[in-house]
Amino acid sequence: MQKTLRFPKLLYSYLATEMLAPFFASFVIMNSVFFLAKLIPFLNVVLELEISFVDFVRLFLYLFPNMFLYSIPMAAMMGVIISFTRLSSDTEILALKASGISIYQMIPPLVLVAAAIALLTCYFSAGLIPRAETALKQLMFQVAKEKIDKGIKEHQFTEALGDLVVYVDSIDKKTGLWRNVWVSDMRGQTNPIITMAQYGIMDAQIDNMLVTITLQNGSLHRPDKARSQIISFDRYTINIPLQPPTVLDGEDVTKRSKSSMTMIQLQDSATAVGRDTPAGRNMLVHFHKRLVLPVGCFILSLLGMPLGLQAGPGRKSLGVPLGLGFFIFYYILFTVGKTLAEDSSLPVALVMWMPNIVFLVIAIYLIKQAADERPFFPESLKNRLIHFIDNTLSPFIAGQRAKFSRGKDSPEPSDPVEPEPDVPAQSLKPAVVGPDYLTEGTVHGNIKSHVFHLPGCEFYYCKNCTIEFKNITVALDSGFEPCRFCKSLMTEKDPEPETGKQDH
Repeated sequence: MQKTLRFPKLLYSYLATEMLAPFFASFVIMNSVFFLAKLIPFLNVVLELEISFVDFVRLFLYLFPNMFLYSIPMAAMMGVIISFTRLSSDTEILALKASGISIYQMIPPLVLVAAAIALLTCYFSAGLIPRAETALKQLMFQVAKEKIDKGIKEHQFTEALGDLVVYVDSIDKKTGLWRNVWVSDMRGQTNPIITMAQYGIMDAQIDNMLVTITLQNGSLHRPDKARSQIISFDRYTINIPLQPPTVLDGEDVTKRSKSSMTMIQLQDSATAVGRDTPAGRNMLVHFHKRLVLPVGCFILSLLGMPLGLQAGPGRKSLGVPLGLGFFIFYYILFTVGKTLAEDSSLPVALVMWMPNIVFLVIAIYLIKQAADERPFFPESLKNRLIHFIDNTLSPFIAGQRAKFSRGKDSPEPSDPVEPEPDVPAQSLKPAVVGPDYLTEGTVHGNIKSHVFHLPGCEFYYCKNCTIEFKNITVALDSGFEPCRFCKSLMTEKDPEPETGKQDH
């Protein structure tokens, strides 16, 4: 009887747990950094409006969904990289492969975790951010109005309304009615307009972001050099647009913004102003942004798997720096695509989704390379990169460092010394040989690139060649690979399988 394939619940739950633990740790750390970065400018508004601690917490909670839109994708990618780096370094991946479990069989739990995190990001992006923006705007307006209410006191001149100075003789604590009101209006005036009334009351219109003062039974005095005016009235209304310091994170929260619109409102607004107009394209860009970033979170999480698998026993882990590089590259492409979508005539959807398409292709390619245990980059490109670093970049950095040191120390000028003649790279040999130095005739390995060189190679005595092997077999067993030149030497000379030694 043929056995049916069972769902490996234990394996999937174990891998999911390994990915979620570093994800939550990275999520807390990154949001703490974002919190500290926004705290200082946010405190200026808090101190200016004299916000209480409870309102301070509420305001910052309304700002967190915007931070989550960027911190969650980065935390998800770092969590996957860290988890697979640990599994590779502890040889658990090797043990799973020895048990018959391939890399492709480890992808389902990764897809499930990445999809769950991406859906959470989509919820923040499309649903929670508009609500938070609207609540933030209303709360800021309410806090500003409360400051004005508290600032207007009996028998005091109040300047809480900007260019308006208000004096109230008495205030009814139950109804809020003012008696014997005096208002000085300097808005756009050289000489203030003085308004006196028997009664007055202040009201706030949250939808219009407007404070209204209604005066009854009074007179308005407009002084002027040419002629003065005195106008009596039964009812007079003064509309005051709210002007407190309400700019948070570079945006005035008292104004209706794209961030506070729902997905349907963005589409309707783009259609109303014209989808090909600059304003309409801007609305569509914001619409696609809310969908592109959650999908990008899913793709970046998949990309973290092959980056984490680059680690291993005796090998330096490069997953985290590579992940940061890919993350920065993704947001560079996203920013370029967003700019092109706003300023060019290219299709908005195509340009906005192009970074996700590019990174999906990269993720699939790297996963396939990792599953087949192949290097990410071709050997020829890798050798050229090593050659560039060892022979061009490293000498340049060393020269600049020496120049900076000489300029800093300012040594006295010395007599000119004749330069020594250039020596070919093939003839470079260590000045001393012995048990504590690399010996001639062995296989020399570059500890940084994990590439070894044979005698006769121009990089045999390279700067980073600090380890030697008895023969080629030992070097290969240690995880080192021959450089391009040495690979051609190995094909010309047959190794000696009987003794396992080389005559190099």
